Amino acid sequence: MTMNTITSICTRNLAKYAQSAPRYTSYPTALKFSHIQEQDVTLASESYGSDSLSLYIHIPFCHTLCYYCGCNKIVTRHQDKADGYLNYLQKEIEIKRYLHQEKRIASLHLGGGSPSFLTSGQHKRLMALLDANFVFEDGCEKSIELDPRHVDTDYLKALSNLGYNRVSFGLQDVDHKVQTAINRVQSTAHISDLVFAAKSHGFHSVNLDLIYGLPHQTLETFSTTLSATLAMMPDRVSLFSYAHLPTRFAAQRKIDESFLPDATLKAALYDLAVNHFTSKGFDMIGLDHFARTTDTLAIAKKNGELHRNFQGYTTRGDTDLLGIGVSAISTIGNAYGQNPKVLKDYYECIDENTPLTKVGLLLTDDDLIRREVIMALMCNLNVEKSAIESKFAINFDEYFAEELTLLEEVARDGLIELGAERLHVPEKARIYIRAICAHFDAYFKDVGLSARYSKAI
Repeated sequence: MTMNTITSICTRNLAKYAQSAPRYTSYPTALKFSHIQEQDVTLASESYGSDSLSLYIHIPFCHTLCYYCGCNKIVTRHQDKADGYLNYLQKEIEIKRYLHQEKRIASLHLGGGSPSFLTSGQHKRLMALLDANFVFEDGCEKSIELDPRHVDTDYLKALSNLGYNRVSFGLQDVDHKVQTAINRVQSTAHISDLVFAAKSHGFHSVNLDLIYGLPHQTLETFSTTLSATLAMMPDRVSLFSYAHLPTRFAAQRKIDESFLPDATLKAALYDLAVNHFTSKGFDMIGLDHFARTTDTLAIAKKNGELHRNFQGYTTRGDTDLLGIGVSAISTIGNAYGQNPKVLKDYYECIDENTPLTKVGLLLTDDDLIRREVIMALMCNLNVEKSAIESKFAINFDEYFAEELTLLEEVARDGLIELGAERLHVPEKARIYIRAICAHFDAYFKDVGLSARYSKAI
């Protein structure tokens, strides 16, 4: 795979396929959520729920505002807010005991906001709460996202002592001009020290987050970022596409759109990163992740066991996802359920003992079939028709006759191979995977809905 080959494909098709499309961390996406009853989730757990859970804890607080961020967060310097929040997490865990009792936790992930908002003492309190209410499997992956600007080596050691064994640092970009434009100025040397300290303190895996498509990024500056990333010797790298949606995320209005890379440059930045990491011993995972061949994510890909959920790519597809905290989303059986997005509403529901799950979705048979196809493409760039047919008792070509007809043009453009036994997206067309998956999205024809997604490239 060479950059010239990839870039020639991208350049020829950019204008045609760079439309808005979901990231497909779920199907249907969260934008399709509507009113749902708490008992719907209960029934889904009883009828379709798995025997184990992946546990996600949302910590909404941040010390400072990063202009690019589209996460559900609350910017504050009042540390005591976290103490009150932990009180409510405890209450929610008790309320949702019916969803997790007698089930083991296969993985734990803390995201936000930024979990690094919590002090070491608050983390100790949180882990004690989790240990008291959940049974963790032996070898459970316990991961945490950290803002390196508010972390030191003692903090990492404390987290390791609490049982965390995977950590992710937000590197984003090392160029000072880019950092200033997104209001996230940070020391590359400090982050490098943290990566090596994490490994020395027993973290099994260290991930670095990068973002391409940020203001002022060029091939030259981003090449420096990629080299700096490799020098830190991470086990995984997440390469996220910046989604500029200022009508949805007010902080993004502080970014001057005239300094954002256009679609051609953005595709070139992506290609640069893909070639940079794959030539240095990393496996490409799905659309936007890289992992060393010894990492569990790469092993899962090799074994055909890679999955995708609201937290991104995962090695555990045999578990339900239980989300705890404001805005957290759960996937229980054939149901999606989300907590209130506003902290005040989240607190009120718990105080007044009203259901936390007010929005979500019950998946239809058609949703389940399409989800299987889309996730296979997002994870493996490949769909085996026989696997879909045997699992859902359908004839693939008949069921997706309309979609396959529309994909014939995509195939002529060299972005997908429509075989008799399988669908396959060539490596050089990976950047288009979101646009390709949208062909199987029954809801994507809703113009009002599709306009709310970010550009696929």
